[in-house]
Amino acid sequence: MSDKKRIMVIDNEEGLCRMMEAVLLDNGYRTKSYLRSFEAVEEFEAGQWDLVVTDIKMPVMDGLEVLQRLKVKDPAIPVIMVTAYATVEMSIQALRRGAYDMLTKPFEPEELLYRVKNALKHNQLIVENRELREELVGKFRFDNIIGASDSLKAVLERVEKIAIRDTSVLITGESGTGKELIAQAIHYNSLRKENKFMAINCGALPESLLESELFGYKKGAFTGAKENRQGLLEAADGGTLFLDEVGNLPMNVQKTLLRFLQEQEFHRIGDTTPTKVDVRILSATNSDLKQAVKNGGFREDLYYRLNVVNIHLPPLRERKADIPLLATHFIALQNKKFDTSIKGLSPEAMEAVLSYDWLGNIRQLKNVIEACLAMETDEYIGLPIISQFIELPSTHENGQTSLDEGEYNRALSRFETDYLKGLLRKNCGNIEAAAREAGMNMATIYRKIKKYNIKKEDYS
Repeated sequence: MSDKKRIMVIDNEEGLCRMMEAVLLDNGYRTKSYLRSFEAVEEFEAGQWDLVVTDIKMPVMDGLEVLQRLKVKDPAIPVIMVTAYATVEMSIQALRRGAYDMLTKPFEPEELLYRVKNALKHNQLIVENRELREELVGKFRFDNIIGASDSLKAVLERVEKIAIRDTSVLITGESGTGKELIAQAIHYNSLRKENKFMAINCGALPESLLESELFGYKKGAFTGAKENRQGLLEAADGGTLFLDEVGNLPMNVQKTLLRFLQEQEFHRIGDTTPTKVDVRILSATNSDLKQAVKNGGFREDLYYRLNVVNIHLPPLRERKADIPLLATHFIALQNKKFDTSIKGLSPEAMEAVLSYDWLGNIRQLKNVIEACLAMETDEYIGLPIISQFIELPSTHENGQTSLDEGEYNRALSRFETDYLKGLLRKNCGNIEAAAREAGMNMATIYRKIKKYNIKKEDYS
């Protein structure tokens, strides 16, 4: 299919219509011209055109009516209006109805091309922004958070319920458990998803810099403040601000944040006029904030403001059924990134990762998988490679590892079940296509579907 932009030209003046068509064709555009506006409108279909150039003054159906009818069929289509009688009132009327630009007769071919290029470029940016937003929202859909353990399912059920409720959430859990990913899932499944998600690590900045980053400052507030600066709270207006490691907030910042949560307003540093914004606060910590409150290191009133709803993420050692899924996911990401074809972990390597405690949680697992792929030359990551990055389980006298065999089999069953459901869902239930993608024969797919009692409604 050609990637040339498709332009519809409408003008009842035949000479001008043919001139515009010729200029656009000569410059690589796919162009079709119409002398009768009603015929153009009848033939117009959404998605078939990238731009319309139409005269305003035409018999039967004038350009403003053409614009209105085209916008009903395709609200995103850019339209350039051409007229020899441009007035301020006419221009305002056309722009209000959705016209992108006005072109006044007479005009040179170069001006036509300039306006056309601008309109197409503008429209392309709109399309790219929409696609990026859709991609971003898709990235943080609940079913794209990897795992099938009961504990993770319970977390996601809770996230789904509170995402649409505009309240503060405190996410707790060890470092590396995916707290920011959960915060992003809350935002991108909330009513604020069209607006910004801003994040700051409260433990990574010194006190003076943290305050100005959060609240901004007024020109002249301190040495070096040469202009007014917007803080993250103001930048996130209408959206969500995520405070990671919130337990590290200094007391003076805690006081200002508390006022914002109570009044939805704050003062920039050096400013006497309050700034009002509409921002949802999500926060996270890997420390015990209750103990910090008892020790006087964290304000009790702020703690209860932040902890309206609590979501606790279990450590990876408590959700070992998710390890095979996560490992497969990280291997696939690295294969795509570096054009490699590692198929997975060998059975011995899988036993090793299932028995390991993963004190660094998901982040540590991801780093280990990346390191293994950088070194492995076989089809599967084997025990000799994985043993360079994690401590292997102890062995009994009979040479068997201390990993409980039942635990391994349960984890493997969950992995295969979840993998098959996803594979069938992706291929719309087509067994042959699923087998081809998985590198299995159809008999194996059918056998596993029967083994795990996978029903059509599980993947449809």
